[in-house]
Amino acid sequence: MNCPYGVKIPQPTIIPMKNSLLIFLLFLFPVSLFAQDYAMEQLENSPRHHEWVTIESNDRTLHNFVVYPETSEKAPVVIVIHENRGLNIWARSFADQLAAKGYIAVAPDLISNTVDGIEKTSDFETSDAARQAIYSLQPDHVTTDLQNVLAYAQTIEAGDGTIAVAGFCWGGSQSFRFATNAGDAIDATFVFYGTGPDSAEAYASIEVPVYGFYGGNDERVNSTIPDSDAAMEEYGKTYKYEIYEGAGHAYMRSGDDPEKPADDPNVQARNASWERLVNLLEAL
Repeated sequence: MNCPYGVKIPQPTIIPMKNSLLIFLLFLFPVSLFAQDYAMEQLENSPRHHEWVTIESNDRTLHNFVVYPETSEKAPVVIVIHENRGLNIWARSFADQLAAKGYIAVAPDLISNTVDGIEKTSDFETSDAARQAIYSLQPDHVTTDLQNVLAYAQTIEAGDGTIAVAGFCWGGSQSFRFATNAGDAIDATFVFYGTGPDSAEAYASIEVPVYGFYGGNDERVNSTIPDSDAAMEEYGKTYKYEIYEGAGHAYMRSGDDPEKPADDPNVQARNASWERLVNLLEAL
């Protein structure tokens, strides 16, 4: 498949991830400082194929966690953009959950090799250190990384040609922003509690539907929705969103904890959002 944007498709390096190796790495690296035990357990017990794929982007090695569904047919690809905590265990767990629903998940670690001596998110000592690295990224470099990840996703032989992007928190904002750069090379963007582009004119270049997911107790983000809604309407774009009352920011992560009661607002929002996401993906 031809590569968009004139970017040469890098040849990926693939490292299969077996469960035993994953367990070893979890003890080797200090991820437990900012990862939930339930997410670790979910990954460790997953029957699906996990692998690390490396591509060259912005003059460094960019690591991507890739999960394949157990299926006899080609599958759509979903690029998963992590929160401002980096590609932590929960983000990888979410990728695995997508694969369980029949999708190939490609989750780039956008802060991999951006700090001297730090190979992946799992090498940061704390989530604060990972956040600092996130907010030191240059927007144009993030765009280039995502373009290269998209170029790789287009070469996956098991893919059926459908590619969507989903992001959370900082990643939600990046998924909205990437829609302004990707043209029709993607089929949809899913924004989980992320803000839209700062410039109203940026919305004019969006060529795919944008679906928003927001917690009711997240006014920092929700206060930006009317401007995004107005801009999308002005340029005739599709922007459909849901606000889940009682849920807070990052409810997809906090509501994923199996030990929380079913009536917890974050759990309810997570479950409703998950059902909506899967239904929208199936409709692509």
